[in-house]
Amino acid sequence: MNKETKQFIKDWITKADEDLLVINRLTEGSIIATSAICFHCQQLVEKILKAYLIINGKEIKKTHNIEFLLSECADFDNEFNEIDPQNLSDFGVEVRYPGDMYQPTENEALEYKQIAIEIKDFVTEKIEKLMNE
Repeated sequence: MNKETKQFIKDWITKADEDLLVINRLTEGSIIATSAICFHCQQLVEKILKAYLIINGKEIKKTHNIEFLLSECADFDNEFNEIDPQNLSDFGVEVRYPGDMYQPTENEALEYKQIAIEIKDFVTEKIEKLMNE
């Protein structure tokens, strides 16, 4: 893997880490912005999955669909089939606009936070192994 590709992957991870920072800040005290928390959970997972696809030489598609990205990742590692992102994809776009959007509860926001962190940890470990090969 060339230097530019490694840096590109690191840039995706940095952006995912920024989403995690926002999630952590928004869940430090009383939780008000549950839809924003869930949006950043979706974004974190989307970015870390795309980093994994890039390190495996897969061209990434413009999508916010976590299930699709997981299936793409599963082409390289069957363990991705065992990940259940719940309805995380729903928070990629729709939750950003008013109207018929679903407003998650505080408990749901915290559950999605835990799911996002678990997926990030799982994928980051796989990326680190591939970067060191």
